[in-house]
Amino acid sequence: MTKTTPHQNPPSSQPTPSSPTSSSKEKTAKISCHNLWKLFGKDPSRFLNQNPSPSPDSLKDEGYIGAVQDVSCEIYDGEILIIMGLSGSGKSTLMRCISLLNPPTSGEVIFDGQNLAQASEPELINLRRHKMGMVFQNFGLLPHRTVLDNVAFPLEIQKLNKDERIERARSMIELVGLEGRENYFPRELSGGQQQRVGIARSLAVEPDVWFLDEPFSALDPLIRRDMQNEFIRLQKMLNKTIFFITHDFDEAVRLADRIGIMKDGRLIQLTTPEDMVRNPADDYVAEFTKHAPLEDILSVNIVMKKLSNGKVPEGSHTLSAQAKLHDIAADVLRSDHVFTVVDDTKKPVGTLERQDVIDALFGAPSLPNSK
Repeated sequence: MTKTTPHQNPPSSQPTPSSPTSSSKEKTAKISCHNLWKLFGKDPSRFLNQNPSPSPDSLKDEGYIGAVQDVSCEIYDGEILIIMGLSGSGKSTLMRCISLLNPPTSGEVIFDGQNLAQASEPELINLRRHKMGMVFQNFGLLPHRTVLDNVAFPLEIQKLNKDERIERARSMIELVGLEGRENYFPRELSGGQQQRVGIARSLAVEPDVWFLDEPFSALDPLIRRDMQNEFIRLQKMLNKTIFFITHDFDEAVRLADRIGIMKDGRLIQLTTPEDMVRNPADDYVAEFTKHAPLEDILSVNIVMKKLSNGKVPEGSHTLSAQAKLHDIAADVLRSDHVFTVVDDTKKPVGTLERQDVIDALFGAPSLPNSK
């Protein structure tokens, strides 16, 4: 594998991704990417050295495809970061650059403080075998192996002894709800069950980071919803660092801590679902969020009126500032009362009433706390 040598880039010309939320700032970056480029063409490294920050027109004129263009971002420990974009936007190539399955033409990937561009091929192989789990749209199951043997396969590659790998494989199969199907072959399973096998196999190596490239897109809608529920359940149990690719904004909203939108190889915006809906970086991002399920995205603390004098209505019911509108909308819309909004310490921070919810969900020109 050829190592990439980072070159010095001037400040990026792409729109700057939105700043992380305060909760993100408190987290440790598991992976940091700096000025990643992936060009396809005759001699991309030479071209980038001579043109450190090429424009889309110059790439086209010189016959290069800019699959990833000057992308910088961080993936925080324990978060679900979802990257979206239309087909050909560069999201899958970005994942492959970060995992170095397809080394970037230029730029840095820092994994737990280690610059992967300087890692040897054996070090990279060891990293993928022990610290990275991957699930792709194509389940990639071995048809001649049973469920148990499929899940144990990466442990066989790691040269674990048979008893240990079988024990761990059985525990992963139980984790994804496939007990009793250990001796089935892939052809005897439904699509959703095959995907569970793929998930179990990727988790068997106990990875630090989980890469998922449109893992549910080939599934029927009902099965897809079930797998999303399963994914949420597993993440609550395992708290993995997850880099997830999808083209479905509803899926992204349901699963993500932060969402990134890519277009033509560039990362246009990276922020929380809430901030993206309220403050899209440009018309392209706004188009993605146009039909977003606001009731699933907006929190009470975004819609509430902040307390101006510290006084709250006497005897009013309380709502959590972090609750989503879909959890409280029915109660608020049925009531003529003003509700008191409290933070995690039960301190009153605002009020909410029926009209606030109506305005947020059905077309108020702006939200009370929007920028």
